[in-house]
Amino acid sequence: MAHDTPGNPHTDLIAVSPELQRVREVAFAALHLEPGQCILDAGCGGDEAARLLAARLGGTGEVVWLDYHAEDLTCLPYPGGRFDAVHCERVLQTLGDPGAAIAELARVTRPGGRLCLVDTDWESVAVDGLPAHLVAAVRHHLLATVVGRHLDMGRTLRRRLLRAGLPEVTAVPVALYFADPKSAATVLPMLNPAIPPDAGLVPPDLRDDWFGALSEAGSRGDFLATITMWVATAVV
Repeated sequence: MAHDTPGNPHTDLIAVSPELQRVREVAFAALHLEPGQCILDAGCGGDEAARLLAARLGGTGEVVWLDYHAEDLTCLPYPGGRFDAVHCERVLQTLGDPGAAIAELARVTRPGGRLCLVDTDWESVAVDGLPAHLVAAVRHHLLATVVGRHLDMGRTLRRRLLRAGLPEVTAVPVALYFADPKSAATVLPMLNPAIPPDAGLVPPDLRDDWFGALSEAGSRGDFLATITMWVATAVV
């Protein structure tokens, strides 16, 4: 497995979530991986997906892990058609020009190869078991001030691929479900009390009430959280 840029030193808690692994199963199946292929993983800061892709190739072929920085995905250092397939997970939501990034990812995919995009629909996040006024306030704060530029990226991936002129576009929603706060905290940052207050994930004046209610819901066993991620694939 090759790595073209320095990695993110921070642990990607999301990557250890069994729910995210379900999303990746859908994505990897959509890539139609075959032994000997050359795959690009345009990742979001960790090499977990790239390692899983390499394992799927059974020790053959090559997986190039690109740890993106800012707008790097709009100008990749590879010739056209370099890869048999490209996987891009949870990146486009952060970019100023996701359309340009999609075009560039398609450019480096060989004709007949597959481009698979995975991203989150942050506006689909829902929490139950906590007071409604706290849920509404924290959800509004998260969407307004914390989450990346494109809250709707997941559900718009299909449209974006179609507008890029790519054929055979498919899109699959995967609902992530969490029945306890600890598992949910790996994916939903506003549920993680270990993240410092200065990260701004929860309004400062509500932090104690929020995490207190979260703990109580976990103890009662009536906590629930969901969010939808989308897997969209096109043939280049």
